Amino acid sequence: MKTLILVFTGFLIFPSLVLADSGSNDFQISSAAFENNTDIPKKYTCDGGDINPPLSFKNVPAQAKSLALTISDPDAPEGVWSHWVIYNIPPNIGEIIENTNPGTEGLSDFGKYTYGGPCPSDEKLHHYIFRAYALNTILNINEGPTLSEVEKALRGRTISKAELIGTYQKSPF
Repeated sequence: MKTLILVFTGFLIFPSLVLADSGSNDFQISSAAFENNTDIPKKYTCDGGDINPPLSFKNVPAQAKSLALTISDPDAPEGVWSHWVIYNIPPNIGEIIENTNPGTEGLSDFGKYTYGGPCPSDEKLHHYIFRAYALNTILNINEGPTLSEVEKALRGRTISKAELIGTYQKSPF
């Protein structure tokens, strides 16, 4: 986010415009289990243990009151498929440990209030977008929200956003 700073160059004469970066673009999400744009290990899919991978957050904006995380598959034949919707994560968490739930879970497209790993219905390569949001508030929304309801609640409350993309393709055998 850019902050507007007015710098006066004299006695109320012509103000100069300076844009200062608040540093919010440095917010990052990563995983010790896979690098960005690489394969998600089978352990974190429906073909393995179907548990959430470990995730780390760096450079969370100091003014963040909570974090939210969504995982979705835009390559699903049905359209964008949500795999995990979780919000009101403490902003100082630093990491989500494998197979844990650090916040309030919404309803995934699997019809569950928990992580659902990559599980493509076809044999194409699918991309899984892990989106982390640093928020200026703790979300107060109806219990069991869907991905679209959480995304709507994020509008106007997001300080910064970070993405991690993992891929997965079912074996033809």
